Amino acid sequence: MLKVGFIGTGSMGGLLIDSLILSGALQAHQITVSNRTFAKAEKLAIRHPGIRAVHANVEAACDRDLIFLCVKPLEFKSVIDDIKASMHAEQMIISITSPVLLAQLEEWLPCKAAKIIPSITNFALSGATLCIYGSRIEAEDAQTIERLLRHISEPLRIEEQYTRIVSDLSSCGPAFFAFLLQQFIDAAISETGLNRAQATAVASNMLLGTGRLLTDGGFTPEQLQSRVSVPGGITAEALRMLDYELDGVFNRLIRTTHAKYEEDVAKVASSFRKAATADALHVADGGRHDD
Repeated sequence: MLKVGFIGTGSMGGLLIDSLILSGALQAHQITVSNRTFAKAEKLAIRHPGIRAVHANVEAACDRDLIFLCVKPLEFKSVIDDIKASMHAEQMIISITSPVLLAQLEEWLPCKAAKIIPSITNFALSGATLCIYGSRIEAEDAQTIERLLRHISEPLRIEEQYTRIVSDLSSCGPAFFAFLLQQFIDAAISETGLNRAQATAVASNMLLGTGRLLTDGGFTPEQLQSRVSVPGGITAEALRMLDYELDGVFNRLIRTTHAKYEEDVAKVASSFRKAATADALHVADGGRHDD
């Protein structure tokens, strides 16, 4: 039976734990968690009796088969420093933080390294989880990870260079389309006086049905538009307006997410470089410290 550690129990870390337990992928007693704020880890242990909440990151990593790192990019080096001495070659570190590169994890840790990008849709046991594997991951290791993730999603292997764009579609996409749906609902209410609860229910179920048509129903986005839209009709006129008004907006959205991603990648790289320089100076100095 897998022994799993989670370091970081914030929004996505907590969602992963909740989803894996509720889906039956893991039992609570298989999981050890740590968090910078211990009360958050303790809260998860109360919600799922059997989880072991610990104060130190090294306790969440020691003797675990899989260790999920669910922390912010600039917290990574500190967490790695906490756990690296206790890690061994057969353990697997799984980062959910896209700006931290696999090469960095493999440089600083002696174990196997992978990266997954979950989505809030996993809480509904749906959507994709992106899987990116380091050079030490073997076929059996990838199967172990994907067998676990298959309880809550469709694991999708991608190359690390496409992490950001596929994350835009799978992980950021729910927020983007929820934003668009909210704008649609607000406009319906302001223009007609429709009840908010009714408008939200209708629009939300529309989005659910649309998703099913685009997956199980076998429609492409183009085919779906064609089936709903009649030339010269109301939908066709509205689509023509949207095509004009939204021209280029998603290109700008992708440029925005990529610019932020590259900024975060640079910050993470800088934090690792500073650590490497400090280590080199420490070695050159013979490990001495001035009084």
